[in-house]
Amino acid sequence: MTLRQVTVPLFALILFGVFWEWLVWVNDWPNYKMASPSDLWPAFWKFRWLFLEYGWETLWRTVVGLLLSVVFGTLLGMVMGLSKTMRDALYPLLVGFNAIPKATVVPIIALMFVGQHDMNTILIAFLISFFPIAVSVSIGLSTLEPEYRDILASLGASKFTIFWKIALPKTLPEFFGALKVAVTLAFIGTNLMEIVEPHGRGLGHLFDSGKISADYPLMFAVLIALALMGIVLYYVVVALEKVFAGWAERDPT
Repeated sequence: MTLRQVTVPLFALILFGVFWEWLVWVNDWPNYKMASPSDLWPAFWKFRWLFLEYGWETLWRTVVGLLLSVVFGTLLGMVMGLSKTMRDALYPLLVGFNAIPKATVVPIIALMFVGQHDMNTILIAFLISFFPIAVSVSIGLSTLEPEYRDILASLGASKFTIFWKIALPKTLPEFFGALKVAVTLAFIGTNLMEIVEPHGRGLGHLFDSGKISADYPLMFAVLIALALMGIVLYYVVVALEKVFAGWAERDPT
């Protein structure tokens, strides 16, 4: 990364923190109404071991759920992208399922698999994040220019060669764009389950504990921790995108 790519986002974060501090100060809000950035560090330090332990619990479940969504979403997208019949059959089901608020699905899963907190959390992270991946892969494959397919076929290329050489690379920009969205969705799913589960572990559970005890600095500290974890995972995806699909990036003019 260049110096500009590091300093510009960092400056934006600092500017956001200063504006947040000023907003709380100018409105004279107490920390039980709106915590300020200066209230967060004491909360982080007081619960530092819980942040480390619960942060790891949230992170690994989110990553596992995200990896499952990549595998399943890619396979499902390939099925829909390569078969118009399957696309017409599966799209309404996927759209209908995605339209259901996942907050209503979380308690159902928690009741179905009582005591299976890890599995429940991974499952809801997967369910909430696979849809954009499946759709992006499907669109990338179904919009393959027929001229490329015809030229390679006339040269004797097999369907597998056409898929490997043309169709698959073409879907990579759409795939990584959807994966960036899926990263944030997976964190949402993980924390929804951690909040609902009464004996759960993770940052969502720590947030719920802060809510019960009216510890607003702790609640906001959890939100900031989740945001930072999401940013880190997002830039991991960006790094992978530069490795596997860097050729598709175009600098704005």
